[in-house]
This record gives sequence, C-alpha cells and structure tokens, in this order.
Amino acid sequence: MTLISFVVPAFRVQGYLRECLDSILGQPETDIELIAVDDCSPDASGDIIDEYAARDQRVRSVRLPENVGLGPARNIGLDRAVGEYVWFLDGDDWLAPECLTEVAERLRGTHPDVLLVDHVRTHWNDTATRSAMAEVFPESPGVGTFRLRDRPEAMRLLHTAWNRLVRREFLVDLGLRFAPGWYEDVSFSYPVLMAAQRIGVLDRVCVNYRQRRAGAITRTRGDRHFEVFPQWHRVFHLMDSWGSTTDALRPAVFERMIWHYLTVLGNGQRIAPGLRPAFFAQITADYERWLPPGGYPVPDGVEGIKHRLVASGRWRTFSALRAASRARDTARRKARAARRRVGPVARRGARLTRDGMLREYYRAELRRPIDPMLAVYAAYWYRGYSCNPAAIYEVARQLAPGVRGVWIVRRDRVDTVPDGVEYVVAGTPAYFRVLARARWLVNNVNFPDFVRKRPEQVHLQTHHGTPVKVMGLDQQRYPIGAGRMNFAGLLRRVDRWDYSVSANSFTTQMWDRAYPATYTTLEVGYPRNDRLVTAGPEEVRRLRAEFGLDPDEQVVLYAPTHREHLPGYRPPFDPDQFVRALGDSGRLLMRSHYFHDRDRRPGQPKDWERVRDVSGYQRVEDLYLMADVLVTDYSSAMFDYAVLDRPIVLYTPDWEAYRLARGVYFDVTSEPPGAVATTFADLLDLFRTDAVRSEAAAKAREHFRGRFCTLDDGRAAERVVRQVFLGEPSERSSRC
Repeated sequence: MTLISFVVPAFRVQGYLRECLDSILGQPETDIELIAVDDCSPDASGDIIDEYAARDQRVRSVRLPENVGLGPARNIGLDRAVGEYVWFLDGDDWLAPECLTEVAERLRGTHPDVLLVDHVRTHWNDTATRSAMAEVFPESPGVGTFRLRDRPEAMRLLHTAWNRLVRREFLVDLGLRFAPGWYEDVSFSYPVLMAAQRIGVLDRVCVNYRQRRAGAITRTRGDRHFEVFPQWHRVFHLMDSWGSTTDALRPAVFERMIWHYLTVLGNGQRIAPGLRPAFFAQITADYERWLPPGGYPVPDGVEGIKHRLVASGRWRTFSALRAASRARDTARRKARAARRRVGPVARRGARLTRDGMLREYYRAELRRPIDPMLAVYAAYWYRGYSCNPAAIYEVARQLAPGVRGVWIVRRDRVDTVPDGVEYVVAGTPAYFRVLARARWLVNNVNFPDFVRKRPEQVHLQTHHGTPVKVMGLDQQRYPIGAGRMNFAGLLRRVDRWDYSVSANSFTTQMWDRAYPATYTTLEVGYPRNDRLVTAGPEEVRRLRAEFGLDPDEQVVLYAPTHREHLPGYRPPFDPDQFVRALGDSGRLLMRSHYFHDRDRRPGQPKDWERVRDVSGYQRVEDLYLMADVLVTDYSSAMFDYAVLDRPIVLYTPDWEAYRLARGVYFDVTSEPPGAVATTFADLLDLFRTDAVRSEAAAKAREHFRGRFCTLDDGRAAERVVRQVFLGEPSERSSRC
C-alpha cells in the first residue's frame, strides 16, 4: 500500500501551484501518490496539473466540470486516495525540503490515527512567523501517541487540514467529510482529533503556510465570513450525536469556538464595519446556545474581558474597547514614524530645488480635471519609442483616433522618436502635466514613485518579456541578484496597475506570484510581436537591403542579457572567430542589453564588414526579421524570436552561476528553444556542423513554441486597445 496520498485542490493558484507540486514530488520519500484536483479553476491550474501528471506517474489529475469549493474538492480527492494516510495540502502552500523522511519514519514507527506537524507562516515579504507549537507544547511531546482528553491543549494548534496527516481507514470508518462553504477546516479538524485514539505530534516544520498579499479568503471582506457559524454548529451537533464520550472535551472546544469567532471579528480585512454588530450578535447567540453546563476556562486579561462582553451581549462596550486599542496602536506607530522622519528644515530645503518646484507643479496639476482623451506612453525608463507600448500606440491611432497619444522620452533620446509622434521630455513641466492629467498611462516598466494614481486614471502595465529570471517579490530569495531593491516600494507601484499584459499562460502564472495585487490580467500575447506575425517576405527583403545585407547571406543576431549581480560582465564571445565559423556568407549583428545604452564598449572585431554593433538600433523587431538565427542566453528575446519559427541557439557559459545567484523560473537548458552550447568552442561547432538546424533542435523549438507562442497571432495590440481604450469585453472567457 502507498504510504501517503496527497490531496491538493487547486483554484486560482496558478502562480504557486508548481512550487507546491515540486515540493511534494521532490522529497526523498517516494512512497506517495499525489491527487491534484482542478476545481474548475478559471486560470491555468488545471493545465499545470495535467503537465505534471504526464511526466510523473505518481500524479493523478482530476478535472472537475464545475466549481465545488475547497471542502467538496478535498472529498473528491479523498475518494480516489489509496494511501495508508491522507495529507490535504493547499495548492498555494508548500512542503519544507526533506521533511517527508521524518514524517514517514514517524508514521511507520507509531501508526497514529492523526499526526500533527508544525508549520511556519511565510509572508509575501519573505519573512516567516513560527506557529504556536512551542507555546502549546513547551516541552517536546515526544514520539508517543495520546488521546485528546489526555492532552486537550492540542486543540490550540491551528485548526487546518494541512497540518495533520490522517489514517485513511480511520477517516472512512468515522464517515467524516469536509462540509461545503468557507471555514470548512473547522468541522473536520476538531472532530478528527476528538475521535482519534492515537494522536502523534511531530515537532518539525513541514508546511510553509503562504500568507498571500492578494486573493486569499482571509484578506477578503464580505458576508461569507458568517459561514464560520454553521461550521462550528456542525462540530457541536456531531458531539451531541457521539453522546457522553466527548463531554469532557466540551469546555475546551467551546473556548476554541469563541476564540475563533473573536479572531474573525477582530480582523478588519474580513468583516466590514456595517456587518460587525450582526456578527457579534451571532457570537452571543452561540455562546448562550452551546455554553457547557459546568462553564469553561475563561481566558485571563483583555481576552477574558472580551468573552464576558460576548456573554452579556454588550456590543457597544466591546466596540469601544476595540476602538481604544486600535487608537493606541495607531499612536504608537505614528510616534515611531516621527522618530524616523527627516527634519522639517531639510524638507523645506528640498522644496526650494528645481525638482521640488516641479513636484509642487505636479501636485497642482493633480487638482485639475483629467483629460478624457489623453494617453501617455513610455518604454524602458523613457529610452524612446519601442516595445509593447509602441505597438499599442500604433493600433490605438487606428481604432481610437480620438485619443491623443503622447510619449515621454529622455532628452538624449529625442532623436529616436519617429516623425509625427507627439512627445514630451522627461523632467520638464510638460512631462509632469501629462502624467497628472492623462486618462491612460501606458508603460512597459513602472512609472516613478512620485506618480500618484488618480481614481479616473487607467494604468496599463505591458511588461517587456516572458520571464526566465525571477522577478518582483520572487527576487527576495535571491538577494545577490536583487541588489538593493525596495520591495515595499515595488508593491506600491504595482498597486497602481489596472491592467497587466501577459504573453502566455506561463507568464501569467509567474506574474501572479511576483506581483500580487488586484489588477486585471490581459493574457493576449505580446503586442510587440504582432509585427513578427504580419511582416511578409517583402518587408524582410526591404530591411535587409537597408542594412546592406544580401538575401543569400546567413545573418546571426547575438543578443545576450545583462547580469545585475555582475556589473560589466560580458560573455566569452569572439566575433571574429564566430564569423569565420559561419563561412564566407555569414554576417553577425551584435546587440547588448538596453541597460548598457550609456556605457557601451563594443569589441573591436577586425572584420567590420561582417560584424555590426546594432545595440543602438531602436526597434529590435526589425533585427529579428532580418536574422536567420538568434543566439542568446537567458534573454526574453528567445520567446519573441520563436514566433518566427527560425533557429535559436542558447549560449549559456555561466548557467549554474546565473541560476544560483539570479534565480530562474525554469531550466532553459532542459527545455530550450533549440540547440544549447555551454562553451564558446561548442557554440562554434554548432554552426560549423549546421547542428543549429538539426532535427533535435527543430523538435525542441516546436515544443517551445507550443508552450510560449500560441497567443501570438498578430492581434495582441488590437485586443489590448479594444478592452482598455474602447471598453469592449475580452475575447477570452473562463471555463467556469
């Protein structure tokens, strides 16, 4: 028999599901099965599950035709489980590395009905908070088992399904199922403990309980939090059906119920102010209904006062006590902030500077009406007219001609703006004016921190690549690559987004976890790639002629990315040796990353006729169209160029160092878009032998395109304009 059946329901967890599944399947203990239940999730969770099931026989995929909710989805997984023990893990949490070895050892050694394991709360800012295990069990409970009536303090551990493994036959014999609705763990976790004859505790952190910044039930306001009451009613009804066997436990269970109700009520992110009196009244009603005949252990201190106010139904006093406590906490926070604040003299001095005066001008413009037909565009920190914003601008001029588009550019990049495109120079009064008054703000990076989001404004974040390297909050785990990034500031900028453009499902999944906020995702393909789809042979011939490239020449574009953690790094690459390997008809275009636009130090190849530095060329799409082959490393260029279905070579001489220092979302050397070279000698051999066009390379490219390029049909910019500028509904609809 399989030792452990993992049941993992999935609903709107596409950004976290891979980490969850990998944490299970990557454990040293392999005597497991994983039943992953797609609860008719409208995102890519089901596709991710199918992907894992196709490559690991331990994974069983269950796709539900309609959304049933977390509890019923767990029941469906339980019905398919064959393991001796069942572990219900949520799709956005993950296991600690190698924890399963100790779990399996304890299960095999003590055969408990229930094994409780420890966890940590892992927050979005990469901090962790320990559980109450050390408080509940100040001394290690050891390896033995016990009944709940002998150690009722075990009920003070968090009442979730995922911090306990339950013997499957015990659970089936008990006939216990998860109830529908929110707070479904309550009516499962407490009865399981009360009925178990053998409870074990493993004092080892096994679960990382993710504290999501957005999208979690615990951070969602609404009246569904009232569903906590029927879940607790089920617990007491079940105790009634079991008769006197649980009488000794009633006081402790009752105390846990009141504690839980007060916890939900006290969380301002759950119960809106207008609903709190009714919620409190229901607590009082349950207090009177379920109070044990002999009473219960009332907590000491402030918590005890809350219990007594609940018992007497004194909502006004309870509310006043809560308000006083919150006011005290606010005063303390303000006092701490005041101590850290820069002195007023320094602030007055800053206002006298030119920048200070311009910021004052910006604040004044914020008080003027929004221009309902003004759209502001920017790309790459004002480096000029390019990328997704440029593609959207061009389509908007056709489909929404009444919208006036204005670009923001640096002073040294003004000459790159095409004729007929209106622009303002960054840092000028006109720049601050359009930022303050535009209805639409379109950028492929973030606008500066001083920019305020007005209620009438629409921020469209287009991004500028499918991510190989980790981005956003995920960089917190890679401090070398992240440098001195201010993650709190990053999230303030992300909170301004109304729309986020995604090139493919994979990108959407990564943005969900890297940039957690409440924006709307536009998974439509990348607008900048429209031209790669629509450009015909005539345009390619025209571009090559303008560059002085003959139609029969083999043109290779070399476009490596930069290394934030290694300033000044250049991959080992000799352009003269490379063009010799190409043969007499080979030409090389070299393009450095845009971050180096002010400090380019191109090499000095001897054969300048066959090697050209195109780093300053504004529109990279032209270079893609001219090139017969792309050579890159970890750049998003590979995803764009793959749209053309032409050979791609990955040159990755520092893959292991880059992966460990910078962090990556997937192993591009294992799932490449073509041939792979890890040394310069290997790279030369690929071209000398024409292995860049081998059958294996073509198959790798086909698989890569199927995963990342399916949305690139030439209409991505149109889809964005229709939804964002014209308010038309999205073409895409969810399954459920």
